[in-house]
Amino acid sequence: MSSDAYDYEALGLIAGLEIHQQLDTETKLFCESPTDLREPEESDRTITRFLHPTKSELGELDDAALEESRVDREFEYLAYDSTCLVEEDDEPPTEVDGEALDVAMQIASLLDMEIVDQLHVMRKLVIDGSNTSGFQRSMLLGQEGEIQTSEGPVSIVDLLLEEESAQRVEEYDGGVRYSLDRLGIPLVEIGTGPDIRSPEQAKEAAKRIGMLLRSTGTVKRGLGTIRQDVNVSIEEGARVEIKGVQALDQIDEIVRLEVGRQSELVDIAEELQARDASVGDTQDVTTVFEDTDSGVIGGALGDGGTVTAVPLYGFDGLVGREIQPDRRLGTELSDHAKRNGAGGIFHTDELPAYGVTDEEVAALRDAVDAGDDDAVAIVAADPETADLAIEAAAERAETAIEGVPEETRDATDEGTTRYLRPLPGAARMYPETDVPPVEPDPSEIDEPELLTEKVDRYQEVFDLDSGLAEQVAYGRRMPLFEEAVDRGIDPTFAASVLESTVTELRRDDVAVENIADAHFLAVFDLVADDELAKEGVNDVLTVLAEQPDLTAEAAIEEAGLGGVDDEEVREIIAGVVERNADQVAEEGMGAFSGLMGECMAELRGKADGDTVSDVLREEIGKRS
Repeated sequence: MSSDAYDYEALGLIAGLEIHQQLDTETKLFCESPTDLREPEESDRTITRFLHPTKSELGELDDAALEESRVDREFEYLAYDSTCLVEEDDEPPTEVDGEALDVAMQIASLLDMEIVDQLHVMRKLVIDGSNTSGFQRSMLLGQEGEIQTSEGPVSIVDLLLEEESAQRVEEYDGGVRYSLDRLGIPLVEIGTGPDIRSPEQAKEAAKRIGMLLRSTGTVKRGLGTIRQDVNVSIEEGARVEIKGVQALDQIDEIVRLEVGRQSELVDIAEELQARDASVGDTQDVTTVFEDTDSGVIGGALGDGGTVTAVPLYGFDGLVGREIQPDRRLGTELSDHAKRNGAGGIFHTDELPAYGVTDEEVAALRDAVDAGDDDAVAIVAADPETADLAIEAAAERAETAIEGVPEETRDATDEGTTRYLRPLPGAARMYPETDVPPVEPDPSEIDEPELLTEKVDRYQEVFDLDSGLAEQVAYGRRMPLFEEAVDRGIDPTFAASVLESTVTELRRDDVAVENIADAHFLAVFDLVADDELAKEGVNDVLTVLAEQPDLTAEAAIEEAGLGGVDDEEVREIIAGVVERNADQVAEEGMGAFSGLMGECMAELRGKADGDTVSDVLREEIGKRS
């Protein structure tokens, strides 16, 4: 069924958002380390940890943390010359950063939230290695807010101020490598109520929150600095938390595809129940594949591995049923097997294939007493991994009979999702004893101009067209634009350079991120002082991107745009007219357009277009 054909109201769609946004502060939330990201090769030492779950105040273990702990891994952390003992978890945290607290209160105010009287820092158990301590520090700052969408209001339940996790660099045999440069950057987590009733409303709500966040001018920009988690359920399904959605434009598609996945799983469960389906006992079926030509299975057996299997009675044809694009019920089983170290599973809905023959499939069915209406899933790996992985796949098959499991899933680039871990519970939260409570002062909040208001002001005051005004207001260089205008630079020129010209250079693979704000301002000043033609700006910025240590004046010389006076400009233009004397004699001023292009090419940005135009008209007039 096409995702566009779903009746979301009839299905009982309920969705909510969790927006995670890094704050652009000078220092981290609980220490004095800078919030700048580093390259892994800049690391000067490493730290290794093995993390284990701990019980809550009530003596309970969180299910998500418990499952994570079953995967035996070491965690290596890249440290830098700026890394401190707090980040290494070798020293208690300092007090909450005041700048981060001010920005978070400003965001809470923009969301019409009530700020709490006192902030209490909590520890949130996290043992996936993303924090050296095994927990994340978090504090509730605001409650009971609201935003408006075209489909109605969406409540904002809470706003948390917390520390960002370490950045995953890579996985290696037996472990995961993280970088400590990101760990501890202040982060706000904004949670909406379950008020969203359509994919389009989910996207609109996320965009509205994103606009409010960027309006502060104190949030980080770029890939990975903002992440959206989406909670989705339908009436006959279950609440599923989808983690790590980085693109706002992907949210509506993710909601659509999750609705589709849950609908398909509900249908599969109904069919399984009608068939009186069940999951059998796992068993060793290595002997079936002793002489296999399958590269995957043969490779595992050659390394001393085994093949384990589970009969899925009544599952025939359903394990291979598609529940999302390029994802099937068998993919769900495989996700669980992979969480326990296996490469995945094979199942009889897709066999014979991958070197597995008809005869081996028949022998497999016989070995586990599976009939024509049944399916069989197998795992080939080392004995311990094979046992754990097939048990995990069997448990997921059991839940398929019941319906849609509650779980946390990971968003893919295609808008589909894969299993990540069980939903976390309250057992992973407990008080932080090293940081005293904080009493915020909402009276000091200074609400910023909203980006939507900036767009209107740029059109009214600076006479920018609506498209350019929106580009500048929502762009990363908005503060630079306002500084340039304050210096007397023409607003349309400044906006065009910072948006259109920079985009053009980026498409030409120019490293525009190397161009400093001071470089842009210097170039603007040189144009305003008639020391650089507007037509030469592209060339000068290209030089500055390639050689950021140069001054703007030196870049003009490097680009070959310096040292041209008015007389030389006139000589060059006169030469162009002379070369085209016959055309000028025949067409008169009609030759202007073609000769203008030739003059500009000859001058290569050494003269302003208006000046060239005036001189060219004079020279043509002399000869016509």
